[in-house]
Amino acid sequence: MNKKRLYKKEDGKKIAGVCGGVAEYLDIDPTLIRLAWALFCLAGGSGLIIYIVAAAVMPKESDVTIE
Repeated sequence: MNKKRLYKKEDGKKIAGVCGGVAEYLDIDPTLIRLAWALFCLAGGSGLIIYIVAAAVMPKESDVTIE
């Protein structure tokens, strides 16, 4: 069984790789995730806080062992 792991992308990242990792986990285009995140940031700033927390908590791609 193929396990999906959530991690920050190291290649093709714009800031910390959070959106790229989420997009890969959900199997959708990273641009859509970046646009959605930007909308959350503009709608009260909660997206910025969530992004900072995710960047601090999510492991890097190189730190995750995929079996």
